[in-house]
Amino acid sequence: MKNKRLIPLAKNLRKRATDAERLLWRYLRAKQMEGIKFRRQEPVGNYIDGGQHARDENINKDKERDEWLGNQGFKVLRFWNNDVLNNINGVWEVIRKHCFCHPPLTPPVEGGEI
Repeated sequence: MKNKRLIPLAKNLRKRATDAERLLWRYLRAKQMEGIKFRRQEPVGNYIDGGQHARDENINKDKERDEWLGNQGFKVLRFWNNDVLNNINGVWEVIRKHCFCHPPLTPPVEGGEI
């Protein structure tokens, strides 16, 4: 279930994407990966997917979020900006492999597509 209070924050995050995020989304948008639909900075529960959390004070929050998302059936993948910018094809392939070995969410996320 979406936390509607997070929607404005998610929209703001989409507008302020990093160079690495913009490059990655050029490859993921419009169902380019064998018809899979990806959502960018989408509120899920009390969290927004995506984002950078490299500072030490955010590590525990990241672990908590990753555990919650895992319990909801999601798999969290993390990539360094440098990897995205210098090896986008390798990053794309890792994402692709995880998509096809991970079962679909049942039921789909509210407003999501199968």
